Amino acid sequence: MTGYETVVGLEIHVELKTAQKLFCSCSTAFGAKPNTHICPLCLGLPGAFPKLNRNAVECAVKAAFALNCEINTISAFDRKNYMYPDLPKSYQVTQFYLPLCQNGYLDIETEGGKKRIGITRIHIEEDAGKLFHSDEHGTLIDYNRCGIPLIEIVTEPDFRSSAEAVAFLEKLRSVLCFAGVSDCRMNEGQLRCDVNLSVRKIGSTSFGTRTETKNLNSFYSVKRAIEYEAERQTTLLEKGEKIKQETLRLDQNTWQTIPMRLKESTSDYRYFPDCDFAPLVLEADTLNTIRSTMPALPDERKEHYISEYSLTEYDAKLLTSRPDVADFFEETARLTAYPKVAANLFLTEGFRMLDAYTDIPITPIQLAKTAELYGGGKINSTSAKRIFCELWDTGGDPEVLMESLGLALLNDEELLKKQVKEILAECQTAVDDYKNGKTRAFGAIMGEAMRITGGRAEPKLLKKLLAEALNEV
Repeated sequence: MTGYETVVGLEIHVELKTAQKLFCSCSTAFGAKPNTHICPLCLGLPGAFPKLNRNAVECAVKAAFALNCEINTISAFDRKNYMYPDLPKSYQVTQFYLPLCQNGYLDIETEGGKKRIGITRIHIEEDAGKLFHSDEHGTLIDYNRCGIPLIEIVTEPDFRSSAEAVAFLEKLRSVLCFAGVSDCRMNEGQLRCDVNLSVRKIGSTSFGTRTETKNLNSFYSVKRAIEYEAERQTTLLEKGEKIKQETLRLDQNTWQTIPMRLKESTSDYRYFPDCDFAPLVLEADTLNTIRSTMPALPDERKEHYISEYSLTEYDAKLLTSRPDVADFFEETARLTAYPKVAANLFLTEGFRMLDAYTDIPITPIQLAKTAELYGGGKINSTSAKRIFCELWDTGGDPEVLMESLGLALLNDEELLKKQVKEILAECQTAVDDYKNGKTRAFGAIMGEAMRITGGRAEPKLLKKLLAEALNEV
């Protein structure tokens, strides 16, 4: 790659968070039996007339606000004509000539610093069905996904590395989830990405011939596709060969891009206005109402956590990676005087056990009580983590768990004084070293004391009593 730079633009398809499809009342629920969420309109039967889903439009407008776009008060639907084996109409309803919005941006941060990524446009369109290939049955089609509402987010060619592309997708997923636009479950196909990539000599201002790698459904796939394709194109150029403008797929076994077909141009799709739809008109009152329902987005929440709870930028970023995590933390913070303790517990233990798409199994009040026990000096950090894990696995009450598991700190001064005498008797060599001026021996004595007390002695009180006892020896 020496002497070359990678130029990448992304096309991201995001499934909108609606209960019904874009143009009919069929369910959008994932995982149903094949061809059970369909109707005459999904199947493209003659006489079926579409009706636009208002909720889908509202979700798309929220995405436009969240991504700092200029919203067109008048947009329109078009037909994208192509041989779609999984779209029975043989065309896709989309927005081409008059998209919903354009000229947006999203700021990202990588090791190279902060960068603003331009968003060319966002438009509404319908999803296609899904093909299944097998030797036994040939090709089967499930039309359940056919007609599910999507937005396509087209970026400017502003990425220069796979790290920037992945950072953008991570930030985009977080923003859209917080805005209530989509759940962005990549394992269910709710966020998919196409990578448009070319390479050019460093210093050149003209673009090279680009390829498009289709339907990448994980951040890792995007990373590997960019890295492999950039190296492949560079190698070809160094050999004096030309890059073909083609559509590719990523082989999940070899992580190499495989040609599918020559890249289509706009004219191949034969776009024309869809005669079934009047223009989509968004009045100012409608836009203002939608804007008023917009929740706080990740960057705003992150800054609040840093200023209000003295969290590090990294910790605040983790807590704002998912809206359910942020909501959970904020509710916990309202219930405890030790929100930073609660945050640290969740970050160290919760994220270790939290799956990407599962719910949080403990309640804010359980975490708040655990933070109170630790922050109030009734348990130590090890015990707090153990209680947290017990709550995660089986539930319960933190105070009851503290007692039943014998995790309460020993802070009875008279009882600890008696134990200190026994401890010093068992550490006579370290005591002698300490008395002879080897101050490091105190650490060994303290460690043995914590071992003998099972780690339950209140550290500050134990340290004080040990120091007093050593001065009297």
